Amino acid sequence: MFAKTSVPQTGTHVVLLGTSGGPVPFPGRSGICTAVVVDGYTYLVDLGHGAFDQLGATDLSPERIPAAFVTHLHSDHLADAFALPWLRFGGVNPLGLPLHVYGPGRAGWLPEGRVEDPPPLVNPGNPTPGISDFFASAIQAAAYDINLRTRDEGWPDIRQMLVPHDIEVLDGQEPFEVMKDERVRVSAVLVDHPPVTPSFGFRFDTAKGSVVISGDTTVSANLIRLAQGADVLVHEVIDLEVMALDPDLSPEQIAHLTESHTDVKRVGQVAAAAGVRQLVLSHLAPGTPNVPDASWKAKAQNGFDGPVHVGHDLDVITPGGAG
Repeated sequence: MFAKTSVPQTGTHVVLLGTSGGPVPFPGRSGICTAVVVDGYTYLVDLGHGAFDQLGATDLSPERIPAAFVTHLHSDHLADAFALPWLRFGGVNPLGLPLHVYGPGRAGWLPEGRVEDPPPLVNPGNPTPGISDFFASAIQAAAYDINLRTRDEGWPDIRQMLVPHDIEVLDGQEPFEVMKDERVRVSAVLVDHPPVTPSFGFRFDTAKGSVVISGDTTVSANLIRLAQGADVLVHEVIDLEVMALDPDLSPEQIAHLTESHTDVKRVGQVAAAAGVRQLVLSHLAPGTPNVPDASWKAKAQNGFDGPVHVGHDLDVITPGGAG
Protein backbone atom coordinates (compact mmCIF):
# COMPACT_ATOMS: atom_id res chain seq x y z
CA MET A 1 0.00 0.00 0.00
CA PHE A 2 1.32 3.42 -0.95
CA ALA A 3 2.03 5.67 2.03
CA LYS A 4 1.74 9.39 1.50
CA THR A 5 4.53 11.68 2.65
CA SER A 6 3.37 13.36 5.84
CA VAL A 7 4.06 17.04 6.45
CA PRO A 8 3.56 18.61 9.91
CA GLN A 9 0.59 20.97 10.06
CA THR A 10 2.27 23.49 12.34
CA GLY A 11 5.46 25.45 11.82
CA THR A 12 7.38 26.06 8.59
CA HIS A 13 8.60 23.23 6.36
CA VAL A 14 10.08 22.80 2.89
CA VAL A 15 8.86 19.92 0.74
CA LEU A 16 10.85 19.05 -2.38
CA LEU A 17 8.04 17.86 -4.61
CA GLY A 18 10.27 17.66 -7.68
CA THR A 19 14.05 17.98 -7.95
CA SER A 20 14.95 17.29 -11.58
CA GLY A 21 16.97 19.85 -13.51
CA GLY A 22 15.75 20.59 -17.02
CA PRO A 23 12.99 19.17 -19.24
CA VAL A 24 14.44 15.65 -19.18
CA PRO A 25 12.74 12.74 -17.36
CA PHE A 26 14.95 10.93 -14.88
CA PRO A 27 13.97 7.89 -12.78
CA GLY A 28 12.92 9.00 -9.31
CA ARG A 29 12.90 12.73 -10.06
CA SER A 30 9.87 14.78 -11.07
CA GLY A 31 10.01 18.24 -12.60
CA ILE A 32 11.09 21.09 -10.38
CA CYS A 33 8.56 22.09 -7.73
CA THR A 34 9.14 23.21 -4.16
CA ALA A 35 6.53 23.71 -1.46
CA VAL A 36 6.92 26.02 1.51
CA VAL A 37 4.34 24.87 4.05
CA VAL A 38 3.39 27.34 6.79
CA ASP A 39 0.97 26.15 9.48
CA GLY A 40 -0.69 23.76 7.06
CA TYR A 41 -0.93 26.17 4.12
CA THR A 42 1.13 25.40 1.02
CA TYR A 43 2.96 27.96 -1.10
CA LEU A 44 4.41 26.49 -4.28
CA VAL A 45 7.45 27.61 -6.24
CA ASP A 46 7.53 26.43 -9.85
CA LEU A 47 5.27 23.76 -11.30
CA GLY A 48 7.35 21.42 -13.42
CA HIS A 49 6.26 18.15 -15.01
CA GLY A 50 4.63 15.88 -12.44
CA ALA A 51 4.04 18.55 -9.81
CA PHE A 52 0.31 17.86 -9.64
CA ASP A 53 0.85 14.14 -9.04
CA GLN A 54 3.55 14.85 -6.48
CA LEU A 55 1.09 16.92 -4.46
CA GLY A 56 -1.11 13.83 -4.41
CA ALA A 57 1.80 11.83 -3.00
CA THR A 58 1.70 13.99 0.15
CA ASP A 59 -0.95 14.77 2.73
CA LEU A 60 -0.88 18.46 1.78
CA SER A 61 -4.44 19.72 1.45
CA PRO A 62 -5.38 20.91 -2.07
CA GLU A 63 -7.86 23.22 -0.36
CA ARG A 64 -5.06 25.12 1.39
CA ILE A 65 -2.88 26.36 -1.48
CA PRO A 66 -3.33 30.12 -1.48
CA ALA A 67 -0.48 30.99 -3.84
CA ALA A 68 2.11 29.72 -6.29
CA PHE A 69 5.19 31.49 -7.61
CA VAL A 70 6.90 30.93 -10.97
CA THR A 71 10.58 31.84 -11.14
CA HIS A 72 10.74 32.05 -14.93
CA LEU A 73 8.91 30.86 -18.01
CA HIS A 74 10.98 27.89 -19.13
CA SER A 75 8.90 24.78 -19.85
CA ASP A 76 10.41 22.65 -17.08
CA HIS A 77 9.21 25.20 -14.49
CA LEU A 78 5.79 25.67 -16.06
CA ALA A 79 4.65 22.30 -17.44
CA ASP A 80 2.07 21.63 -14.69
CA ALA A 81 1.16 25.26 -14.00
CA PHE A 82 -2.23 24.96 -15.65
CA ALA A 83 -2.78 21.38 -14.50
CA LEU A 84 -2.92 22.58 -10.89
CA PRO A 85 -5.87 24.99 -11.22
CA TRP A 86 -7.51 23.01 -14.03
CA LEU A 87 -7.62 19.65 -12.25
CA ARG A 88 -7.77 20.65 -8.59
CA PHE A 89 -11.25 22.19 -8.79
CA GLY A 90 -12.96 18.83 -9.22
CA GLY A 91 -16.13 17.84 -7.39
CA VAL A 92 -14.17 15.69 -4.94
CA ASN A 93 -12.56 18.80 -3.49
CA PRO A 94 -14.62 21.87 -4.37
CA LEU A 95 -12.55 24.83 -3.30
CA GLY A 96 -13.49 28.21 -2.01
CA LEU A 97 -9.93 29.53 -1.84
CA PRO A 98 -8.71 31.16 -5.06
CA LEU A 99 -5.22 30.30 -6.27
CA HIS A 100 -3.04 33.36 -6.82
CA VAL A 101 -0.12 32.73 -9.18
CA TYR A 102 2.74 35.24 -9.29
CA GLY A 103 5.21 35.12 -12.15
CA PRO A 104 7.03 37.04 -14.86
CA GLY A 105 5.16 39.40 -17.13
CA ARG A 106 5.92 39.85 -20.81
CA ALA A 107 9.64 39.83 -21.53
CA GLY A 108 9.24 42.26 -24.42
CA TRP A 109 12.26 41.06 -26.39
CA LEU A 110 13.95 37.96 -27.78
CA PRO A 111 17.71 37.42 -28.05
CA GLU A 112 19.33 36.77 -31.40
CA GLY A 113 20.15 33.29 -30.14
CA ARG A 114 22.67 30.71 -31.25
CA VAL A 115 20.72 29.24 -34.19
CA GLU A 116 21.68 30.61 -37.60
CA ASP A 117 18.32 30.04 -39.31
CA PRO A 118 15.57 29.91 -36.67
CA PRO A 119 11.97 29.06 -37.63
CA PRO A 120 9.32 31.79 -37.83
CA LEU A 121 8.12 33.16 -34.52
CA VAL A 122 5.29 31.43 -32.71
CA ASN A 123 2.49 33.90 -31.93
CA PRO A 124 4.24 36.85 -33.62
CA GLY A 125 1.67 39.30 -32.24
CA ASN A 126 2.87 38.50 -28.71
CA PRO A 127 5.98 36.31 -28.96
CA THR A 128 7.02 36.82 -25.31
CA PRO A 129 3.83 36.26 -23.28
CA GLY A 130 3.83 36.55 -19.50
CA ILE A 131 2.16 34.45 -16.84
CA SER A 132 -1.24 36.15 -17.21
CA ASP A 133 -1.14 35.58 -20.98
CA PHE A 134 -0.18 31.95 -20.38
CA PHE A 135 -3.23 31.24 -18.26
CA ALA A 136 -5.60 33.22 -20.49
CA SER A 137 -4.52 31.15 -23.50
CA ALA A 138 -4.70 27.89 -21.54
CA ILE A 139 -8.24 28.62 -20.38
CA GLN A 140 -9.29 29.31 -23.97
CA ALA A 141 -7.71 26.07 -25.15
CA ALA A 142 -9.50 24.14 -22.39
CA ALA A 143 -12.85 25.87 -22.96
CA TYR A 144 -14.74 22.74 -24.02
CA ASP A 145 -13.83 20.79 -20.88
CA ILE A 146 -14.37 23.79 -18.61
CA ASN A 147 -17.76 24.60 -20.12
CA LEU A 148 -18.87 20.98 -19.83
CA ARG A 149 -17.83 20.60 -16.21
CA THR A 150 -19.32 23.89 -15.02
CA ARG A 151 -22.66 23.00 -16.63
CA ASP A 152 -22.79 19.25 -16.05
CA GLU A 153 -20.88 18.77 -12.78
CA GLY A 154 -21.21 22.13 -11.08
CA TRP A 155 -17.51 22.94 -11.04
CA PRO A 156 -16.67 26.52 -10.06
CA ASP A 157 -15.69 29.07 -12.67
CA ILE A 158 -11.92 28.75 -13.07
CA ARG A 159 -11.77 32.40 -14.12
CA GLN A 160 -12.80 33.35 -10.60
CA MET A 161 -10.67 30.75 -8.83
CA LEU A 162 -7.39 31.42 -10.68
CA VAL A 163 -5.84 34.85 -10.17
CA PRO A 164 -2.58 35.42 -12.09
CA HIS A 165 -0.28 38.32 -11.24
CA ASP A 166 2.48 39.63 -13.51
CA ILE A 167 5.32 40.62 -11.19
CA GLU A 168 6.41 44.18 -11.83
CA VAL A 169 10.16 44.32 -12.33
CA LEU A 170 11.65 47.09 -10.23
CA ASP A 171 14.89 48.88 -11.03
CA GLY A 172 17.86 48.18 -8.81
CA GLN A 173 19.22 45.14 -7.03
CA GLU A 174 17.35 45.23 -3.74
CA PRO A 175 14.76 42.58 -2.84
CA PHE A 176 11.16 43.73 -3.17
CA GLU A 177 7.91 42.45 -1.71
CA VAL A 178 5.71 40.31 -3.95
CA MET A 179 3.02 39.07 -1.57
CA LYS A 180 2.20 39.15 2.13
CA ASP A 181 -0.50 37.51 4.22
CA GLU A 182 -0.99 36.57 7.87
CA ARG A 183 1.46 33.65 7.58
CA VAL A 184 4.27 34.70 5.26
CA ARG A 185 6.00 37.59 3.53
CA VAL A 186 7.33 36.75 0.08
CA SER A 187 10.03 38.87 -1.52
CA ALA A 188 11.89 38.51 -4.79
CA VAL A 189 14.97 39.61 -6.63
CA LEU A 190 16.15 39.32 -10.22
CA VAL A 191 18.66 36.51 -10.78
CA ASP A 192 20.94 35.68 -13.71
CA HIS A 193 19.58 33.00 -16.05
CA PRO A 194 20.41 34.22 -19.55
CA PRO A 195 18.82 34.55 -21.97
CA VAL A 196 15.59 34.30 -19.95
CA THR A 197 14.34 37.56 -18.50
CA PRO A 198 12.97 38.23 -16.03
CA SER A 199 14.04 35.36 -13.79
CA PHE A 200 13.34 35.55 -10.07
CA GLY A 201 14.55 34.09 -6.80
CA PHE A 202 12.06 34.10 -3.92
CA ARG A 203 12.36 34.44 -0.15
CA PHE A 204 9.71 33.34 2.36
CA ASP A 205 9.87 34.90 5.82
CA THR A 206 7.68 33.28 8.47
CA ALA A 207 7.46 33.26 12.25
CA LYS A 208 9.22 29.88 12.28
CA GLY A 209 12.02 30.48 9.82
CA SER A 210 13.11 31.87 6.47
CA VAL A 211 13.46 29.98 3.19
CA VAL A 212 15.08 31.16 -0.04
CA ILE A 213 14.58 29.42 -3.38
CA SER A 214 17.09 30.41 -6.03
CA GLY A 215 15.24 29.60 -9.22
CA ASP A 216 17.55 28.97 -12.16
CA THR A 217 20.62 31.17 -11.99
CA THR A 218 24.34 31.35 -12.29
CA VAL A 219 26.17 32.76 -9.26
CA SER A 220 24.16 35.88 -8.48
CA ALA A 221 25.06 38.79 -6.22
CA ASN A 222 21.36 39.64 -6.09
CA LEU A 223 20.50 36.19 -4.78
CA ILE A 224 23.23 36.41 -2.15
CA ARG A 225 21.67 39.67 -1.04
CA LEU A 226 18.19 38.11 -0.92
CA ALA A 227 19.40 35.09 1.06
CA GLN A 228 21.28 36.95 3.80
CA GLY A 229 20.89 35.06 7.09
CA ALA A 230 18.22 32.67 5.78
CA ASP A 231 17.59 29.43 7.61
CA VAL A 232 17.36 27.37 4.41
CA LEU A 233 18.69 28.10 0.93
CA VAL A 234 17.29 25.80 -1.77
CA HIS A 235 19.66 26.31 -4.68
CA GLU A 236 19.85 24.86 -8.17
CA VAL A 237 23.05 23.04 -9.14
CA ILE A 238 24.69 21.61 -12.21
CA ASP A 239 27.76 19.39 -12.35
CA LEU A 240 29.56 20.80 -15.37
CA GLU A 241 32.28 18.15 -15.19
CA VAL A 242 29.70 15.41 -15.62
CA MET A 243 27.72 17.31 -18.26
CA ALA A 244 30.88 17.80 -20.33
CA LEU A 245 31.14 14.00 -20.66
CA ASP A 246 27.79 13.79 -22.48
CA PRO A 247 28.57 13.16 -26.17
CA ASP A 248 25.14 14.46 -27.19
CA LEU A 249 25.83 17.97 -25.91
CA SER A 250 27.45 20.40 -28.33
CA PRO A 251 30.04 23.00 -27.25
CA GLU A 252 27.35 25.64 -27.71
CA GLN A 253 25.01 23.79 -25.36
CA ILE A 254 27.73 23.42 -22.74
CA ALA A 255 28.43 27.15 -23.05
CA HIS A 256 24.74 27.89 -22.47
CA LEU A 257 24.65 25.68 -19.36
CA THR A 258 27.80 27.31 -18.00
CA GLU A 259 26.42 30.82 -18.47
CA SER A 260 22.98 30.19 -17.00
CA HIS A 261 23.40 27.72 -14.11
CA THR A 262 25.47 27.38 -10.94
CA ASP A 263 28.23 24.79 -10.92
CA VAL A 264 27.99 22.60 -7.84
CA LYS A 265 31.59 23.50 -6.98
CA ARG A 266 30.55 27.16 -6.56
CA VAL A 267 27.24 26.84 -4.73
CA GLY A 268 28.90 26.43 -1.33
CA GLN A 269 30.56 29.81 -1.78
CA VAL A 270 27.13 31.32 -2.48
CA ALA A 271 25.74 29.81 0.73
CA ALA A 272 28.72 31.05 2.74
CA ALA A 273 28.51 34.57 1.32
CA ALA A 274 24.82 34.71 2.24
CA GLY A 275 25.43 33.34 5.73
CA VAL A 276 22.66 30.76 5.45
CA ARG A 277 22.24 28.03 8.04
CA GLN A 278 21.53 25.14 5.68
CA LEU A 279 22.06 24.52 1.97
CA VAL A 280 19.66 22.28 0.06
CA LEU A 281 20.53 21.17 -3.48
CA SER A 282 17.69 20.89 -5.98
CA HIS A 283 17.11 21.16 -9.74
CA LEU A 284 20.03 18.75 -10.04
CA ALA A 285 21.54 18.48 -13.51
CA PRO A 286 22.07 15.83 -14.51
CA GLY A 287 19.37 14.21 -12.38
CA THR A 288 20.64 10.75 -13.15
CA PRO A 289 21.15 8.31 -10.26
CA ASN A 290 24.59 7.61 -11.73
CA VAL A 291 25.87 10.71 -9.90
CA PRO A 292 25.87 9.69 -6.21
CA ASP A 293 24.78 11.94 -3.38
CA ALA A 294 28.28 11.80 -1.93
CA SER A 295 29.67 13.47 -5.05
CA TRP A 296 27.07 16.26 -5.02
CA LYS A 297 27.62 16.88 -1.33
CA ALA A 298 31.42 16.88 -1.43
CA LYS A 299 31.52 19.40 -4.27
CA ALA A 300 28.82 21.63 -2.74
CA GLN A 301 30.65 21.69 0.58
CA ASN A 302 33.49 23.65 -1.04
CA GLY A 303 33.68 26.93 0.90
CA PHE A 304 30.67 26.20 3.13
CA ASP A 305 30.90 24.78 6.64
CA GLY A 306 27.18 24.33 7.25
CA PRO A 307 24.99 21.30 6.54
CA VAL A 308 24.34 20.35 2.91
CA HIS A 309 21.27 18.34 1.97
CA VAL A 310 21.18 16.64 -1.44
CA GLY A 311 17.56 16.92 -2.46
CA HIS A 312 15.34 14.04 -3.51
CA ASP A 313 11.67 14.05 -4.39
CA LEU A 314 9.34 14.26 -1.36
CA ASP A 315 12.10 15.19 1.10
CA VAL A 316 10.82 17.33 3.98
CA ILE A 317 13.20 19.90 5.50
CA THR A 318 12.40 21.90 8.61
CA PRO A 319 14.31 25.16 9.18
CA GLY A 320 16.46 24.65 12.23
CA GLY A 321 15.31 21.04 12.49
CA ALA A 322 16.51 17.64 11.47
CA GLY A 323 14.83 17.57 8.07
